[in-house]
Amino acid sequence: MADTEIAQPGQDAEHSDTAEASSLAPETHKEETSQAITAHKKGGMGQLAATAICGNDITSSCLYVSALAIIYAGRWAPIALLLVAGLLYLFRSIYAEVVGALPLNGGAYNALLNTTSKYRASIAACLTLLSYMATAVISASEAMHYVQTIWNDLSVTTATIGVLVFFTVLTIIGIAESARVAIFIFIFHITSLVLLFAVGIIYIYHTGLGVLFQNISTPTPGGVAMAMFFGFAASLLGISGFESSANFVEEQAEGIFPKTLRNMWIAVTIFNPGMAILALALLPMGEVGAHHEALLAHMGLLAGGPWLSDLISIDAALVLSGAVLTSFVGVNGLVRRMALDRCLPQFLLKTNRRGTTHRIIVSFFILCVSILLITKGELKALAGVYTISFLSVMALFGLGNIFLKIKRAGLPRPTVAPMFSVLIAIAAVITGLVGNAVMNPPYLLVFLEYFFFAMLVVSIMLGRIIILQACLFVVRSILKYFITHMSAISRTLREKIDDINSQQIVFFTRGDNLANLNKALLYVKQNEHTNRVKVVTIVPPGGQVPEDLERDLKLLDEVYPSIDIDLVVQTGQFGPEMVQRLSKEWNIPTNLMFIGSPGTHFLYGLAELGGVRLII
Repeated sequence: MADTEIAQPGQDAEHSDTAEASSLAPETHKEETSQAITAHKKGGMGQLAATAICGNDITSSCLYVSALAIIYAGRWAPIALLLVAGLLYLFRSIYAEVVGALPLNGGAYNALLNTTSKYRASIAACLTLLSYMATAVISASEAMHYVQTIWNDLSVTTATIGVLVFFTVLTIIGIAESARVAIFIFIFHITSLVLLFAVGIIYIYHTGLGVLFQNISTPTPGGVAMAMFFGFAASLLGISGFESSANFVEEQAEGIFPKTLRNMWIAVTIFNPGMAILALALLPMGEVGAHHEALLAHMGLLAGGPWLSDLISIDAALVLSGAVLTSFVGVNGLVRRMALDRCLPQFLLKTNRRGTTHRIIVSFFILCVSILLITKGELKALAGVYTISFLSVMALFGLGNIFLKIKRAGLPRPTVAPMFSVLIAIAAVITGLVGNAVMNPPYLLVFLEYFFFAMLVVSIMLGRIIILQACLFVVRSILKYFITHMSAISRTLREKIDDINSQQIVFFTRGDNLANLNKALLYVKQNEHTNRVKVVTIVPPGGQVPEDLERDLKLLDEVYPSIDIDLVVQTGQFGPEMVQRLSKEWNIPTNLMFIGSPGTHFLYGLAELGGVRLII
């Protein structure tokens, strides 16, 4: 087994982002990884349980891939399916080498994470997540379509949500309980397929091989090369689910993972081409397309009667439901690993009393239901997402194997896949991708739509520091802009206030007592916008300033600190000429000049004084 330290990313500059993520959460990462490796070495699922979980997904493909292969490849369908089985044989060693060197959950994500950058690994993760979501929804919906053939009044959409709820709860309960259900489904499925084979062979024994020879002699439209190309591309769906085992390898006992790969390969090699041959021997090729949605059930009806047809329908519902379970188990391991590497939010790592990461499972359930409702159960759109994302994951896993050979050559591994076989496997998968895109161009667009949003979420998580720094820069720039302009506005307002308050007020006094002076200042404070008051006293030539006036004004200056009080002494006689002269000299309007109420002996009327106001 590879040592944990060797398998960690961050061994060169290219992995700085992964190393940073691990250092930011050292305790959590160390504890989770340690627990996973300990479980992997000392215990975990056995061969049957692990094979059942991933085998339900890959072996369920014979329910539909035989029909697809015959539709596209005609009589060459068994050959196309055997070629796919050969491709799967190459991927056995590819997966065994990568997971043997890096025995951690995550599949293609884990392979690329430890050999290249986190962002590139996240591309594989997004593709895997899309594949799992589409698998869960398609499998649950197809299972309920099979049930509907027995129970006609069944609401497929409601029942599909019910299936998703059931496996959500089952996965939250724990992996052990999930494995028991998967084992039951797997054994029932294999038994049903073997029974269909046996009954079909007996039927052919009695009826002869006339139908098979007729189908074999039927020419293939478009020629052999075209039939093999599109037949191979369509048949690649027969190995969907092969990547699942790598996504929960930490839950498997030591040495179990390569055995699951072997078992899945054997099942695909026997059942997929075998079912295609049986179909060609049981019914004319033209009828295959008419029954492609439930071909095996129709074969059971033809060979054994309604009981076998119903048995195959029940088996299809169960094994397709098992594929839903595979999706939940696989996505739980993948998302948990991504959250540990801080590609996804850390709150997803919260565990319940049973030790399962229920937030991941519930989030996956919500996404599946949302996709089901948004697409209104349109399986063709989901199939496009499923096919392209699955094949892309396979290609990226092969690429991860190449990076492992080049960049981690010294990392111990129990198996080494020849470089030549890796290149052939990648080329074959890419060929299948091209074929599926050519066959169904709209599916490619649907896939890109889902993939864009998935990558957007992960890109936000990976670039959240830069995004937050950009947001901080924007906020600071906006604040600086407003502060600058608000400061200018504040200065303008302050200057305006100061300008208004700078207007001087004149109060003429004969040296009134302190009380009258106080009343005058109170009036000014309460009624005028000013902070400057000239207290003017006028004395005749040779006269004296009232001796208490200066002292009283100093006292009032302390009482009213916001008002600047100036004492001004003018020589002359108070009258209209004096008022006009001071008004012009000080640039103070006469209506801002105040006096106390004049006595009966005052020589002038208020009108003569030019608008001087009375305030006392």
